[in-house]
Amino acid sequence: MTALAERARAALDPVHWDFFAGGAGEERTLRANEEAFSRRRIVPRVLRGVGDRDLSTELFGTRLSMPVLVAPTAFHRLAHPAGEVGTAGAVAASDTVMVVSMAATQPVEDITATGAAVWFQLYPQPDDEFQRHVVKRAEAAGCRALVVTVDSPVFGRRERDRRNGFDDLPDGYTCENMRDGEGRVREIGFDPTLGWEHVHRLRASTGLPIVLKGVLHPADARLAVEHGVDGLIVSNHGGRQLDGAIATVDALPAIVRAVDGRIPVLVDGGVRRGADIAVALALGATAVLIGRPIIWGLAAGGPSGVRDVLEAFRDELDHVLTLAGAARPSDLTADQVA
Repeated sequence: MTALAERARAALDPVHWDFFAGGAGEERTLRANEEAFSRRRIVPRVLRGVGDRDLSTELFGTRLSMPVLVAPTAFHRLAHPAGEVGTAGAVAASDTVMVVSMAATQPVEDITATGAAVWFQLYPQPDDEFQRHVVKRAEAAGCRALVVTVDSPVFGRRERDRRNGFDDLPDGYTCENMRDGEGRVREIGFDPTLGWEHVHRLRASTGLPIVLKGVLHPADARLAVEHGVDGLIVSNHGGRQLDGAIATVDALPAIVRAVDGRIPVLVDGGVRRGADIAVALALGATAVLIGRPIIWGLAAGGPSGVRDVLEAFRDELDHVLTLAGAARPSDLTADQVA
């Protein structure tokens, strides 16, 4: 993915490259996500007669052709004029799921109109009435789950953006999914008083599956199950919130043990190759989410670039499964990771 990242960097305004590539603080957690995957090695099984592989999985009633989703990332139109709609078209062609950011630069209705399977990412909002409006809009557009980001009671300190003075979108761009009932664009609110009661209120307002994104501690994973959450994403926001937070693949095994199979556990952060996906699956993840490589593909090649990224991950994962002795993602086991 290094060559693709360099192509994207060449195509992007340097300020926008820093926005997409950067993390919080000294970017220790940003680096740690990739380093944690690089430390791990696969222990293959042999003579398993795997034959044809089946990469498909199912999440909340949606069949995915592979255990790879597109993570919520903001401002796709800064990467390419096709924006989130272009990304969604590639996702539809690859038969997987796109998690649309609340900070998307195109309306959720236009994104779901591509035919892609879409989940909607929600920052819990201090204004309950406005939050209900956003959720109902996502439901009406056909989103199939809510991904609730819980690691952002305040906004992360992103030094590259502070240095570049990047604190707002350029003229002609806006967060289209932050429009209220009168069409006015609201700012995304962050709420340091956020607690489990907010999850209860959200549950009362929607029948969609609720997936919490940003869980790193096993005690929180157990609480999530107790509070009726439908799924978890082990995430540190791509290293963009708390610098110094644990790498996601390091946190994954304890979360999987805490959940004990009661709800699906997904993971994002630092996935750059098919072997990384295999490691995450072996450690108990149901699927992974890909963030920055999708933006790199979009910036470097538009929607077809996104499709190329997704298909590269598919091809690499299929190859790794074969060499590791697994016909299906669920065949991988924790003793195959060293």
